[in-house]
Amino acid sequence: MSILTPTDLHGTITWLGLVPSGVEHIRSASVPELTLDWGGPVGDVHHGATREACVRVRKQYPSGTEIRNVRQLSVLSVEEMAEIAAALGLTRLEPEWLGATLVLEGIPDLTLLPPASRLISERGVSLVTDTENAPCKYPAMEIERVHPGQGKAFPKIAAHKRGLTAWVERPGALAIGERLRLHVPPQRPYPHL
Repeated sequence: MSILTPTDLHGTITWLGLVPSGVEHIRSASVPELTLDWGGPVGDVHHGATREACVRVRKQYPSGTEIRNVRQLSVLSVEEMAEIAAALGLTRLEPEWLGATLVLEGIPDLTLLPPASRLISERGVSLVTDTENAPCKYPAMEIERVHPGQGKAFPKIAAHKRGLTAWVERPGALAIGERLRLHVPPQRPYPHL
């Protein structure tokens, strides 16, 4: 019995990018295609099967502890980015400023997808969603560089709209214009919280 349910929801890739290694910012650079292996996007600073624990998991592990890398990609939504831009008083929010790896159009409330959902391309590449990519000061700093005075509000305004982190379950290549189909796990509330 399959645990995941394919949906009729598809996201079309509108933008792809890499955050180069050796830089001291989160700004990503646009690329026409991503090559994905078990470590994520080849050439990205977040590439690797493992990573050091950071602020995202500070309540679970001491900083620097080696853990599985479920933050190989940063997946964002065209629709949610437009909402954030409007709330910031901007006409557009560039994916580069947010350190995006992949921007999709067509999946409503992308940031609210349940963990362990799959985004599967027509060529069979599969990405597994982990958790919401919480807004932080780094995109705010990138926005401030271009629009002084308008980036500071980003962390608050982008809550629950900043996209998701994801990791590669099946490697391959992704290209702009390609569609990813959403597959979701069973959804039930945990009764003990």
